[in-house]
Amino acid sequence: MTTEIATLGGGCFWCLEAVYQELKGVQQVESGYAGGLLVNPTYEDVCSGKTGHAEVVRITFDPAVVSYRGILEIFFTIHDPTTLNRQGNDSGTQYRSVIFYHSPEQQDIARHVIAEMANVWDAPLVTELSPLPAYYKAEAYHQNYFRQNPLQGYCAFVVAPKVAKFRKVFSEKAKES
Repeated sequence: MTTEIATLGGGCFWCLEAVYQELKGVQQVESGYAGGLLVNPTYEDVCSGKTGHAEVVRITFDPAVVSYRGILEIFFTIHDPTTLNRQGNDSGTQYRSVIFYHSPEQQDIARHVIAEMANVWDAPLVTELSPLPAYYKAEAYHQNYFRQNPLQGYCAFVVAPKVAKFRKVFSEKAKES
């Protein structure tokens, strides 16, 4: 089986991770950091806003089941790509909207999807499109965070509604429970 990788930042990585774990064709979702200057940053480093890193998810998927375009269409539905360095109450460059592409093909697809989505949103898109720089896996306690902590306040009030929106809008693409 052939797999591809998508690396996306759209606010807190817990939100994106929880949604993409439910998508058919996705084999693994890993929370991490990319786009900054510090080597091997910690969560505390990234939260300082001084490293330049974004919280991202690294999605390993089967393109025969879900396309890269499909991954991006979901991305633009579950976060607000019009707010610079902010998602909800989370603010700072670590929460920016960003697509880190892995190939020229991904770059081309992302450009097209961004152009299409510009017609959907009422405000200009601020999503950054960049080649994948160094990627660093987040600490173990960030992995599978929503699954392990569904009743934690942030998960219940911020992550759960995004998962519910995915299930409603993309029900035919959700894995069987």
